[in-house]
Amino acid sequence: MYENKTIEEVCRQFECNGRTGLTQEEAGIRLEHYGKNMLREAKKKTLAQRFAEQLCDSLIFVLFAAAGISIMLHEYSDAVIILAVVAMNAVVGVIQEGKAEKALESLRKMTKLEAVVIRGGREMTVPAEELVLGDLVVLDAGRQVPADLRLVQGANLKIEESALTGESVPVSKSSTFVAASEVQVGDRKNMAFMTSYVTNGRGCGIVTATGMATEIGRIAALIHEAPEEETPLQKRLSDLGKVLSLTAVFLCALLFVLAVVQKRDVMEMLITAISLAVAAVPEGLPAVVTIVLALSVTRMVKAGTIVRRLPSVETLGAVSVVCSDKTGTLTKNEMTVTACYLDGRIREAPAIEYGKTGNRLLTCFCLCNDATEETGDPTEISLIRLAGTGGIRKEREEREKPRYAELSFDSDRKMMTTLNREGKSYVSYTKGAPDEVLKRCTSIMKDGKVQPLEGRDRKKIQEAIETMSGRALRVLAGAMAEGVTKPTEKNLVFLGMAGMIDPPRDEAKAAVEAFKRASVRTVMITGDHVDTAFAIARQLGIAEEKGQCISGAELERMDDGELKKRIRNAAVFARVSPDHKVRIVRALKSDGNITAMTGDGVNDAPSLKSADIGIAMGKTGTDVARQASDMILTDDNFATIERAIEEGRGIYENIKKSVIFLLSSNFGEIATMFAAIAAGIPSPLKSSHILWINLITDSLPALALGVDKNDGSLLMKKPPRKPGESLFAGGGWFYTVFYGLLIAAISLAAFFRVPWEVVTGRGVEFSLTAVSAVLREEAVLCRAQTYAFTVLGLSELFHAVGMRNVEVSIFRSGLFTNPLMAVAFAAGLCLQFAVTEIPFLVDAFRTAVLSPGEWGFLLLLAAVPLLAHEVIALVKTITKR
Repeated sequence: MYENKTIEEVCRQFECNGRTGLTQEEAGIRLEHYGKNMLREAKKKTLAQRFAEQLCDSLIFVLFAAAGISIMLHEYSDAVIILAVVAMNAVVGVIQEGKAEKALESLRKMTKLEAVVIRGGREMTVPAEELVLGDLVVLDAGRQVPADLRLVQGANLKIEESALTGESVPVSKSSTFVAASEVQVGDRKNMAFMTSYVTNGRGCGIVTATGMATEIGRIAALIHEAPEEETPLQKRLSDLGKVLSLTAVFLCALLFVLAVVQKRDVMEMLITAISLAVAAVPEGLPAVVTIVLALSVTRMVKAGTIVRRLPSVETLGAVSVVCSDKTGTLTKNEMTVTACYLDGRIREAPAIEYGKTGNRLLTCFCLCNDATEETGDPTEISLIRLAGTGGIRKEREEREKPRYAELSFDSDRKMMTTLNREGKSYVSYTKGAPDEVLKRCTSIMKDGKVQPLEGRDRKKIQEAIETMSGRALRVLAGAMAEGVTKPTEKNLVFLGMAGMIDPPRDEAKAAVEAFKRASVRTVMITGDHVDTAFAIARQLGIAEEKGQCISGAELERMDDGELKKRIRNAAVFARVSPDHKVRIVRALKSDGNITAMTGDGVNDAPSLKSADIGIAMGKTGTDVARQASDMILTDDNFATIERAIEEGRGIYENIKKSVIFLLSSNFGEIATMFAAIAAGIPSPLKSSHILWINLITDSLPALALGVDKNDGSLLMKKPPRKPGESLFAGGGWFYTVFYGLLIAAISLAAFFRVPWEVVTGRGVEFSLTAVSAVLREEAVLCRAQTYAFTVLGLSELFHAVGMRNVEVSIFRSGLFTNPLMAVAFAAGLCLQFAVTEIPFLVDAFRTAVLSPGEWGFLLLLAAVPLLAHEVIALVKTITKR
């Protein structure tokens, strides 16, 4: 609001003097009244609180129950494994916790500096935290702005505000400017904001805001207020945990009722019911998910991505909109000359033929320039580099044609002039805004010869200015005056113009195209001007027409309903503030999108935290942005996001495969037990058998599915999954129920094989009554249970092999392309063999020793799920054709 007020009005409001500042006594009184110029600290959670929060999850509660039941059954190793899984998940969660606190701490560190102030007419240095409203602060090149200021003096003052606004070049400031209405931060030319840097000139300003009242303070508040949200995977697993909890309780109650009705041993059935409840819970799932995400994080580091929050990796796979900052992400973050106007026509870089006129223009740009090839104003650096392409080096030119005098740039003249000695005479070189330079020209250089500047020449130059400006190029003109003795800006010779822009990254366009094929929208959100943003967006294929652009001013006038309508077609948001970015992200999320947001500045931090995935830049990003993000691009490359999304989609597919495999296997165990008990015959499995099977199938095979290699090109041709999509979408429930029932059927077939042989061998008619009778014999029941136990365990191993790709034959997907699956299968087979052949394990599990013929029969029976997989895959292939 102070941008709308004159210097006199601001001085009156703060009761201060614009030349001598406050008195030391008054500053002390105001410091006592208003408090220190610091960002407010958020209340930090204790380690115990963070750890407890990680344990407040329905699936974790189920696992605690499973651990307790295992202890009751004296299965201490199982309980230890389950509790270790829970502890590991909690520790990882605690490590990843506290982004908001870290971001605020980074902001506080940025504000701990010293300030030069004028108090009582004397210049002095004080800690920045002791600044008060009305203080008169001195600014000069290289100094950080210590509070929000209304400028009262300025000479060639330029301030770098990209971390706050996203604008790619330093902003020229003017103390005399007064805005006619409310304008965005980037357009407040008479204001300087806390944490921005002075790149050029000198000035001073009155403190108008300190601490949390500053623009940076508002951002700190937005970071703190942004809620932590669960990722889609966390929501799905939480829902799954609730379902499994209810299932476990229902099974226990139902089996207990059956035991009472059938007059069975109540304690034995209670233990069986509890075992089934444990079987209903895939206790290996949290560990599988954590390990899969951790391995993916390792892979992504090699691809230039550091993930700060494990579940974020999976969330990438669901991203439907990528909101990208322009500067440094979609563009190279370096001003580059892309076109020059010489000898009456526009010439495109890099293939510019300079000639005599061009060489003179390059000399002008080198000498009328305060930068070096590496340091200084980005615009001036680009001109030096342009000159280098024409073989003209700044150091050599300055050595041969030294500067003797100059007229510094100011925002009123919009130009800079130097006087350089060339041989025995002097030449005055001028560089500045083309309209202003052209007004001062009476001649023009063509093919190295000076000629009068005629009307048609002016018209052609104006047309070139419009053409180059229409491409969102920043245009600067060069002119000179020979035979003078002091810098002059009259009767100049027009040399030509250069148009520059921060160009798009070469790989960014390909990434945007890849996103389109994957049905992922790219939206540009930037603090730069609409024309500049649209020019880059059009080159990258993000926007096709100007109507897809919305400015911050337009956004201010929209209510949430109108924004939600407009946002579906919007591709570019320009000249926006930090709270605008947060509002855009929320509007996209409310429209059903999973949103990724990239950014590098302090101004991006609130929106990074509000997005489903916050992606910060590693090279150019501020520490605040990195701390507020979920992941960091170490190469600042937009194309890296494409690889990250592909990885995220692959992770979700693998976790989905693991979930369906675990639940269908567990459902097979439950169905096997429940069917036998409901039929009134002895239990086909002991509780120790169920826990053993869970041990060998809930670990390595599920993990092998979790790290399976997917076809990335196919994944990126599919649209992103919907936010509310279930883990069982796309046939998941069918595969869970079908394979569960199939595993139960073959396990029961194996169980009944033994009493069938005994009954038929004795010449008795086969019936449930006859089966029940022979199963009362301990030896028969022991062998029958061993058959069911073996087939159930082995069938789940075969099932895991088929689950790698439910739509493709294992011979097409590659038998040995997943080494971990081969290891898991072999290990499971050996462990299952051990419990029927190693004496002390035979005694522990009360199994029967099997002959080679029995093993062959049971292996064939256990392979039925894999055979079913091949039939389903064949049917799907034929159907597609």
